[in-house]
Amino acid sequence: MTSGVLAETSGLFARWGADRYDEEVSQVEHAVQCAHLARQSGGDDELVVAALLHDIGHLLELDRRSGAVDLAQNDSHESSGAAYLAQFFGPGVTAPVALHVEAKRYLCTVEDDYFAKLSAGSVRSLELQGGRMSAAEVARFAAHPAATRAVALRRFDEAGKHLAPSGLSFDDFAEEIRRVERPAHRTPR
Repeated sequence: MTSGVLAETSGLFARWGADRYDEEVSQVEHAVQCAHLARQSGGDDELVVAALLHDIGHLLELDRRSGAVDLAQNDSHESSGAAYLAQFFGPGVTAPVALHVEAKRYLCTVEDDYFAKLSAGSVRSLELQGGRMSAAEVARFAAHPAATRAVALRRFDEAGKHLAPSGLSFDDFAEEIRRVERPAHRTPR
């Protein structure tokens, strides 16, 4: 048997993972590339799962709207995704997910060359998400206990957009999901 979160998230990726949303790479390929980068960096299971599921809010929006999305509006996918994931995971997964858009804004503000690394989709969404941060926003973000993990996730996010297939699947990360999901949601395998 699979866990509730594994079945639910796997189902969302089965329905909407081929969608490209606002990128050239599919949702599922982006997710597995990001999770693989987190693994390669030595990230713990929670960071790997956060990297895998950081854009789950996009899939929830696609599901809610039967695939019809308005890219001219901010879908606040980081908030909806973190709220959804909080049913199944603790803050080690949900906090970086909730902050990964803020991390993009932060990096664009504090690193001179970060904006040039953004994909076309990330550039388009940046202004909808608030653009570069003010000095007060930078200080607030930097002081957050999950800021370092959110920045790491954001770096995986931007690097995980290669068009060449990785050969990985969502199921390749099932063990990490099982290890970090809340015990109340675990079911026997």
